[in-house]
Amino acid sequence: MFSNYLIGLREGLEASLVVCILIAYLVKTDRRDALKPVWAGIAVAIALAFGFGCALEFGSQELTFQAQEALGGSLSLLAVGLVTWMVFWMRRTARHLKSELHGRLDAALAMGTGALVATAFLAVGREGLETALFVWASVHAASDGTPRPLLGVALGLLTAVLLGWLFYRGALRINLAKFFTWTGGMLVVVAAGVLAYGFHDLQEADFLPGLTDKAFDVSGTIPPDSWYGTLLKGVFNFQPDPTTLQVTVWLLYLIPTLALFLAPARTPSPTPVRDKA
Repeated sequence: MFSNYLIGLREGLEASLVVCILIAYLVKTDRRDALKPVWAGIAVAIALAFGFGCALEFGSQELTFQAQEALGGSLSLLAVGLVTWMVFWMRRTARHLKSELHGRLDAALAMGTGALVATAFLAVGREGLETALFVWASVHAASDGTPRPLLGVALGLLTAVLLGWLFYRGALRINLAKFFTWTGGMLVVVAAGVLAYGFHDLQEADFLPGLTDKAFDVSGTIPPDSWYGTLLKGVFNFQPDPTTLQVTVWLLYLIPTLALFLAPARTPSPTPVRDKA
């Protein structure tokens, strides 16, 4: 449940901050007439993300078991790739997000209502589609037959909306660089579990070999239905009897990705000025 809460919080807060920045800029520049097109674009983006999530969930139920596992594994790999790109992109651009959005909004204001709708839709829609895909993959990986994964996502999104509103009202100051660094690091750990589970799905679909080649089996020590087994699965997508391929993929993704993400950002060295002769 915690991992899904983290996904909802992290992804939801990105979208909330984007909305706050767009709305605040229009209010401060006395362009309240442009608020309706922006809200329209945001509403369409949210509806698209929700529809995409529903299509993934209900569409997959009509497939055979092997087709479901193949789809789940493939989408898990895609979700991990998108989330990995997103956390690195946000780490690099968090400090300049506001100025980047302001520039896009200025251009849209000059072009008219349609451009405003499109700008708001694209700004929020990308976050929404990424969120829907990764939430679906994570819930699919952590699902234990209870509504807890979805409840975690919902609580995370509600927290994100609350934090975004406080941020907009000026009641909350967020160091975006530090926030996205810490949550991004935790999200990389979650993504590693989703990636391993995705490979397990592909093994169950007979796309990859090694389903019976277990790396270890600690089911007797950590029963999956125990409270601590459920906690480990909910937080880290832990599986007590993973295959050798799952463990290999988990390590090959987590160690280098986390090391690169947490490495200090390089600052370009100043170009030496030559004395004119």
